[in-house]
Amino acid sequence: MKILIILPNWLGDAIMATPAIELLAQHYPNARFTFVGSYVSIEALKHHPLCQRAIVDETKKASSRLVATYKLAKELGEFSLAVSFRNQIHASLLLRFTNTVLCIARASWHSKLLLSHTPRIKTDKHLVEQYSQLAMINSDTFDGNSPALKLYIEPKSFEKPTLGINAGATYGSAKRWYPERFAEVASAFHKEYDILIFGGPNEVAMAQEIEDNLIKLGVKNFTNIAGKTDIKSLCANIAGCSLFITNDSGPMHVAAAYQVPTVAIFGPTKYKETSQWKNEKSSIVRKEMKCSPCMKRECPLGHHECMKNIQASEVIEEIKNLF
Repeated sequence: MKILIILPNWLGDAIMATPAIELLAQHYPNARFTFVGSYVSIEALKHHPLCQRAIVDETKKASSRLVATYKLAKELGEFSLAVSFRNQIHASLLLRFTNTVLCIARASWHSKLLLSHTPRIKTDKHLVEQYSQLAMINSDTFDGNSPALKLYIEPKSFEKPTLGINAGATYGSAKRWYPERFAEVASAFHKEYDILIFGGPNEVAMAQEIEDNLIKLGVKNFTNIAGKTDIKSLCANIAGCSLFITNDSGPMHVAAAYQVPTVAIFGPTKYKETSQWKNEKSSIVRKEMKCSPCMKRECPLGHHECMKNIQASEVIEEIKNLF
């Protein structure tokens, strides 16, 4: 059975869609997937054993996205089932242009106009549950239970227990705790763990700041790989960690997929919707604020107190509690 999946754009969201994909694989034992999505989502999910094709959607770069979407649809051909986890008009158009009869997407004006199944999914639950409900809307056997996150990239093996530090968050500065505080936390555990500093290409300076602070604190057993990993090696390195300290971010969900013990620092985002899903050893550090969750990329009030009020000592204590 050929199933087309339009993946979410963000790494974390794509990983939170993996339980829904596993449910589809269980429900349709002969399923074969075609994934279409952003570069990061494809690189993370293309290793699924049932994935036959994985295509990076570059239609946005075309002079006419409508024409490019039509051409991509004709290249893909018809499917037995198509599901879009991306609530966007060109995603709906892509499904429609494939001539697939059974097409599923969250209710919107364009999906209702173009597709066969457009359920209204309430947003008062975890995003994993929303995605699972969407994918299984045509099934009468789904009991509402979503499995754990799942990635198929082999974890890296480290010689010593390793503490991963991820101070970045691609969404924006409002989600980022402070490099000097990450360094303080890492310093408190450097005798038990080697330290691995993560970061994307745009977070190299932030990672360097953590490194500089670690040196000031007399810590030497660290490695800085910020800007030096692709998506596959990022996932492999996180998967090999014994402990992970992170902001609300894509790497946080990678850690959850591999059941890496994690303490996540939340500020302006909806922790009940995007916290780690079914990670047996995970914890959140956050402050209840009148202005949160604002869901803004940058603090609209300019004070950033949802993050500023979280002290390194609180995160250190939460790590101790985790074990």
